[in-house]
Amino acid sequence: MLTETKFSLRQFNVGDLESVIEINRICLPENYASFFFIDTYRSCPSAFVVAESDGRLVGYIMCRIEHGFSDIKRLRFLRKGHVISVAVLPDYRRAGIAMELVKRALQALREMNADECFLEVRTTNDQALKLYEKLGFALARRVPHYYADGAEAIVMVIPLRPESDSRQES
Repeated sequence: MLTETKFSLRQFNVGDLESVIEINRICLPENYASFFFIDTYRSCPSAFVVAESDGRLVGYIMCRIEHGFSDIKRLRFLRKGHVISVAVLPDYRRAGIAMELVKRALQALREMNADECFLEVRTTNDQALKLYEKLGFALARRVPHYYADGAEAIVMVIPLRPESDSRQES
């Protein structure tokens, strides 16, 4: 736990791929093929952000834009940001890195005119649940057997536009 950790954020680039894959493998049971990271980056580059500290990559977040029904306003079809994956190496946790990664990604998704953002998190991941709640995410629903190992996920959602700025229903 490095509470005084200095870090910086920047947009992912293809040269970061091996480091991001390694962070993903160390931190998360859900691992993706290299092409998935690249496809995600190409579809939504400004919301794929990495954290650097001590001259190395120590965390990342990757997101994409999807179209679907709102988790906030029922029966409304809109642009949704989807946080696919967030990870910070264990030695760099509790230093504010994950919070800053999520904030930066949410801003990028706002700039891409997403109306809301959602993510899935394991019901047992108390630290992540607390972080997302602190950032303003709310419980949308539970999804049993979401993960490959059969674990349940909580879907959390946050609006990205003020009510007055949302596109009107026709």
